Amino acid sequence: MMNPAQFVAQVRSEAAKVVWPSRKEAGLTTVMVFVMATLVAIFFFTVDQLLSLGVGLLLSL
Repeated sequence: MMNPAQFVAQVRSEAAKVVWPSRKEAGLTTVMVFVMATLVAIFFFTVDQLLSLGVGLLLSL
């Protein structure tokens, strides 16, 4: 069993090792996430429309 004081000391030691992104890096990463989410949404919308068209054509036969 670990002493609570030792645990807190280890947590502080590990937290000191964290490298936080700069404001510019965080902003760029956020923009890239929105761009990729938009591209994926457009892709799936297009695939959904094509599949819907295909199923509609098959059912109309």
